[in-house]
Amino acid sequence: MEYLVENLSELGRTADEIVEQIRKDRVILFYGDMGAGKTTLIKEICRALGVSDNTSSPTFSIVNEYDSENGSIYHFDFYRLRDEQEAFDLGYEEYLYSGNYCFIEWPDKISNLLPTNYRSIRIEIRAPESRNITLI
Repeated sequence: MEYLVENLSELGRTADEIVEQIRKDRVILFYGDMGAGKTTLIKEICRALGVSDNTSSPTFSIVNEYDSENGSIYHFDFYRLRDEQEAFDLGYEEYLYSGNYCFIEWPDKISNLLPTNYRSIRIEIRAPESRNITLI
């Protein structure tokens, strides 16, 4: 499924549509260049899932947990991971196999550790405020 987002004001509607598509999925991988809008899209998806907490990039903490009407949501940013051992040290398995939503930025850093069931979202920059978002 593909979405064309011409400006940020359309992102909320797109996130609502994505949530309808991922209701039964729990691990969602986010791909895109630095600055493509992975964290911004995750914030909107969290809003659509009923998160009232302030959401932010877990770049330094690696994982943030948000409370929602649907239970906990885990938001990972593996950009700063040096190797997969750091994910083991973090206890990644407890999160990914918890049955809760797990949104993962930079999943290529733990490619050997990913579960077999997941969905992917690819974000491509078209212009400063325009993105192609593909849900696979």
